[in-house]
Amino acid sequence: MNLKRCPWCGTDPLYMAYHDQEWGRPVHDDRKLFEMLILEGAQAGLSWITILRKREGYRAAFHGFDPVKVAEMNDSDVERLMSDASIVRNRLKINSAIRNARVFLQMQRQHGSFASWLWAQADGQAGISHWQDYRDCPASTELSDRISRHLKKAGMNFVGSTVIYAFLQACGVVNDHVVDCHLHPDKLREEPSASS
Repeated sequence: MNLKRCPWCGTDPLYMAYHDQEWGRPVHDDRKLFEMLILEGAQAGLSWITILRKREGYRAAFHGFDPVKVAEMNDSDVERLMSDASIVRNRLKINSAIRNARVFLQMQRQHGSFASWLWAQADGQAGISHWQDYRDCPASTELSDRISRHLKKAGMNFVGSTVIYAFLQACGVVNDHVVDCHLHPDKLREEPSASS
C-alpha cells in the first residue's frame, strides 16, 4: 500500500522512517528533547537529512544525549570533536551543545523537568495544523518566538525562532503533517472506521 506522506521527506528511506516514526509525535522524555535540541541546533544552515545521516555520530560524540555528561564536557572534548567527521565540525555548534546542556539542567531543576516547562508553553497540548501544502507551513510562530526568547534569556545558543519551530515540529508540540498525509491526526481518527 502506498502511504501518502508529507512531500518534504521524499523517497529517502532514512527520511521516510524519520517522518513515519518520529516527526510530529509528542515527546515528553527529557533526554529525547535534549537530543532534538542538539540536532536542530546542529542543523542550522544545513539540510535536515545531513543531520539525520550523522545522528549516530552525534549519539556517540555526545554521550547518548545525556545532558549531565554533555554538561561536563570541556575544551579538550571540543578539540577532539573538531576532528570527528561523524558530526558537523563547527566549533560554535559544539560549544553551544555543551552550554545548552548546562542551561537544560538548570531548567530541569527549576521546573521539575524540561518537558513540563516546554509543554506548559503550549498549554499542555499539541497544536494541530491543517496545511494543504507543506510550503504554506510557517518558519516560525508566536509560540516559537516566545520559547526562543526564553531559552536565549536562560543562556542557550542556536535557539532562534526558526530552529525552535523545527524543534517543536519534530517533538510534536506542533503537528504540521499536511492534511492528506497518513499521519495527520484527522487521518489517524479515520483509520478504525475504515477497517471495520
